[in-house]
Amino acid sequence: MIDAHPYLVGLIGTGVLPSLTPPMHMAEARALGLTYVYRPLDLTSMGVDPERVGDVLAWAERLGYDAVNVTHPCKQLVLAHLDRVDPVAAALGAVNTVLFTPNGRVGHNTDTTGFAAAFADGLPGAATDHVVQLGAGGAGSAVADALLRRGTGRLSIVDLDLARARALADDLSARHPLALVDTAEPARLGEVLAGADGLVHCTPVGMAEHPGLPLDEDLLRPELWVADIVYRPLDTALLTTARERGCRTLSGGRMAVHQAVDAFHLITGTRPDPDRMTAHFLDLVAAGDVLAR
Repeated sequence: MIDAHPYLVGLIGTGVLPSLTPPMHMAEARALGLTYVYRPLDLTSMGVDPERVGDVLAWAERLGYDAVNVTHPCKQLVLAHLDRVDPVAAALGAVNTVLFTPNGRVGHNTDTTGFAAAFADGLPGAATDHVVQLGAGGAGSAVADALLRRGTGRLSIVDLDLARARALADDLSARHPLALVDTAEPARLGEVLAGADGLVHCTPVGMAEHPGLPLDEDLLRPELWVADIVYRPLDTALLTTARERGCRTLSGGRMAVHQAVDAFHLITGTRPDPDRMTAHFLDLVAAGDVLAR
């Protein structure tokens, strides 16, 4: 039987050719019996400046794309070129999924919903009275919002750029007035972590290109849960060390999968199987590890 609607999807960003998102989406579509082509639209390879993301959207729309995912550095730039933005994405000021609909371009943010689902799935029952977050960038904003929507009572944001941390804290406080959102300089991390339930890491430290630990390992104690949004590698130095110290941990792979689950659902109207998408993701990671050796 021929699909009534074959899907054409793209990923807009710089350096997106190695992304695991396109093959993960396509593997799930095959399992569901859908015809689904997902290709990276790498701005670097195309020689297109990120400021021209509006042009790229227009090209994709005219070529018959159903949707695009949007990643660094276009999640904020894309907002000016949309007809409507989901309230959660509008509050965050960042979009990572754009649907081309008969009523115009509609933006969503599945980074924040993806982290919320990943947390519930990977750290069930974890206390969130006080959470410390390292990193106040775009990903940090999505994660912080997810934590506060889940009921975190106090969120302490630590970033090398204290002005950026304060700006994020002010924005979050305005949208979540029942929570306490404060900031601290990295030098005070030990003091802030001392009474916290958990730590979320939202900086590039630990990625293959930026190896290492984002904090002194002696600050990790068994009562602390630790979540990392880095997923290449899945076992970052932070997670490995945290497990050695007796901490419950959450890898960035779960967020990567759940944001893809939510995006796939938005694009197709079909709810994918999160467990099967996790298996697809782990197979892709393993294949990449083999190729890198």
